[in-house]
Amino acid sequence: MTATPPPTRASRSAARALRLIGGAFLVLDVYLTAQSLLVLVTGYRAGHSVPGIAWTAVTAAAMFALAAGKARTGKALGNPVLVTEGRVTLVDGILAVAVLAGLALNAAAGWWWADPAAALVIVFYALREAREIFLA
Repeated sequence: MTATPPPTRASRSAARALRLIGGAFLVLDVYLTAQSLLVLVTGYRAGHSVPGIAWTAVTAAAMFALAAGKARTGKALGNPVLVTEGRVTLVDGILAVAVLAGLALNAAAGWWWADPAAALVIVFYALREAREIFLA
């Protein structure tokens, strides 16, 4: 029978960082759920602007590029924390696309509820990511 070597400082730090990222996903879930439900229940209708829509589109593109870079670099370095952080940034990009869709649908069709409804879809993705982190 071979003894399992004790965890190294680096592996303990990586595990702690992954738990923090998982916790961030859970906090994001709580916030998105509460904010979306509040908007849907109160019927709050946010305004829109063309510059705001354009800025959100640029933000989404930047988040996806950053997520891909983090994932690629994390894999090349064998760094699971950076790979996981890339998934967090991917969620940021998806959230930006959801906001963009909500803004565009509100501006074009008057669908004020599209943005909070899209955010609730993001909750499921973020919960899946948190679950994967904590069960890994």
